[in-house]
Amino acid sequence: MTRNNSNSEARTSTNADQSQLLNRQRSGLESLRAAATDDVPAPPIHSGNGGGREDAGSGRRRLGHRGAFWAAASVLALSLWSMGAPSVLYPIYADRWNLPAVVVTSVFATYQLALIVVLPLFGNLSDLFGRRRIMIAGVTLIGASAIVFAFAPHVGFLYVGRVLQGAGAGLAMGSATASLIENNTSGGPWYASAVATVATSTGLTLALLASGVFAEFLPLPLVWSYIVLLVLAMGSVTALLLSPDDRPEQRKRWRPQPPFVPAGIRIGFVTATLSVALAYCVGAIILSLGAHMIDQITDTTNSAFVGLLLAVSSAFIGITGLFLARVEARTLIWTGAGLTVVSLALMAAASSLRSLPIFVAWCVIGGIAYSLAFSGGLGLINRIAPERHRGATLSLLYLVAYVLQASTAVGIGAVTTATSIGVAALVAAAAVGVLCCIVLALLLASRRAGPMR
Repeated sequence: MTRNNSNSEARTSTNADQSQLLNRQRSGLESLRAAATDDVPAPPIHSGNGGGREDAGSGRRRLGHRGAFWAAASVLALSLWSMGAPSVLYPIYADRWNLPAVVVTSVFATYQLALIVVLPLFGNLSDLFGRRRIMIAGVTLIGASAIVFAFAPHVGFLYVGRVLQGAGAGLAMGSATASLIENNTSGGPWYASAVATVATSTGLTLALLASGVFAEFLPLPLVWSYIVLLVLAMGSVTALLLSPDDRPEQRKRWRPQPPFVPAGIRIGFVTATLSVALAYCVGAIILSLGAHMIDQITDTTNSAFVGLLLAVSSAFIGITGLFLARVEARTLIWTGAGLTVVSLALMAAASSLRSLPIFVAWCVIGGIAYSLAFSGGLGLINRIAPERHRGATLSLLYLVAYVLQASTAVGIGAVTTATSIGVAALVAAAAVGVLCCIVLALLLASRRAGPMR
């Protein structure tokens, strides 16, 4: 009996020890799991659906890095959709409210002016608080702008809507571009810039086509395009909420950061920035005055036709971008600047001769030039910008590019109001041509100086 009791006690003691050991192991695993998932992005799981994980706390499945990459691409597409959505509708606004050309182009430029205010103040937010959170804030503002536009009773609401769009894009675009770079698991360093080009052109193309079709064939022509924009914004926010949390481990207190260029990359930064600005200036001409030029050339009031013609340019931006992922940045910038000069000559000829074929040729060549210049500039800055300052550096790039784009839009609007569209086209061609020469001169100077840093 004593032996049995002893054996029983031994078994009980052994079981207790094993139970305690298992509990300690389980507790250790849970601690490791919690540490691995606390404020750290989930590693990509290369499965058939692009990777993902379940959130330990809520059981909600999160996207992997590949999903976060495409969520960021959708934010870029949405930002350009919001910028282009009113472009086809500007002639309708002008007729309904009797607006001169300078007012129309100033409404267009309000988007860029809002960006100019937002980027210096908040361009470094994503470096401090994570790309995902800042993209969500930006997309939310874009969604709010859609509501303002859809119910605008007078031109003042258009300015408010453009401010919201510009502020939203100012928060979202730098963060989204940085997120593309950091979540790029599918290709080399040029893949992210090529996807950014295709995403922005896709958003702009679809916005122009949809706005034209809705305005021509549906009731409430000034409403439906913005309803679609609101729905897309909600979808983009949903995708971002499912993306991994990318807050940095060490967070600093936010304070406004004056524009700066990290040491050692200034020549490369200026070249990349002016290359992107070159593309944006050509885009400003097409989007702010393109519909009026079509009206002058064809004497049409068909909004779907206007949207289709304007979409030719953005479509060729995207088509060209599909073939640029492995092309070196300097080559893209060289070719983009050269083709921009050709496109400017076509623009001036189309306006002077009132020729629709030349106008279409301008849209095609201009779209190709835009894609080359934009992808080249973005690819260069992606390669040389230090990771810890990437968000702020990209925001400064966009700031300068949008300042030049806004100046172009307002300037050609003022010249058009004072003279004619033909004179404005010639002035714009000369001004942007000077910018092309500056970009080419910087490339020559950097070649003599050695590697572009």
